[in-house]
Amino acid sequence: MLSSISEQTMADDFQIVFALYPRITQLDFTGPFEVFARLPGARCTLASVEGGTIRADGGITFAGVMKLADVSDCALLCVPGGFGCIAALEDRALLAQLARLGARARYVTSVCTGSLLLAAAGLLRGRRAACHWAWRDLLTPFGVTADTARVVRDGNVITGGGVTAGIDMALTVMAEIAGVGYAQTVQLSLEYAPEPPFDCGRPERAGPALVAAVQQRTAAIAAERVAAVDRAARWLIGHSSGTADCAFPQ
Repeated sequence: MLSSISEQTMADDFQIVFALYPRITQLDFTGPFEVFARLPGARCTLASVEGGTIRADGGITFAGVMKLADVSDCALLCVPGGFGCIAALEDRALLAQLARLGARARYVTSVCTGSLLLAAAGLLRGRRAACHWAWRDLLTPFGVTADTARVVRDGNVITGGGVTAGIDMALTVMAEIAGVGYAQTVQLSLEYAPEPPFDCGRPERAGPALVAAVQQRTAAIAAERVAAVDRAARWLIGHSSGTADCAFPQ
């Protein structure tokens, strides 16, 4: 169990960094943002390698994004997933910044395929982590144990499953930081009481036909994503053993 932060600490700024990249899934990011922004003392920063403007995979843009290199440290790092994670897995500048910030952060968090990026940055080796159900097996090449739970906590690393699980993850983290009662008031203020029209939000509930339909829709990117994971995992292993062709840029 992670210990809650003291009241004195909570009175200070609590720096939260959302590490963004082109073609993130906006709800992976904005769901946790709505929760984390309500933490006492929260100071949320959007940051990417280049800074400026980030376009999500649905076309929404986010302006005023800082450069990750200009962020000295943070109390909490959050990495969303998205269709852009294929390119991000081989963006060594991004992975270097995740490794740097994650090594110093009190909490390291992710949503959906964001855990693949944490893994590629070397932050999850030997740990358990969640990911979107369609891609969770891709954690294995990084030496990570894929967990089917919606929210997975392993030490200071707390990861959420696919997309909407980011809200659950953020509330879980909030309860650790500010207490269960405070987290409950935030959940109520957001009226977060999901009642989906269909009970098919998990593959084990959806049935084979629906699972196959989703897999067919993602088949076009599956091979590319698997190949990117393989290259990133081999590079990480080589880097860790000192045989990689180049090191993370500083």
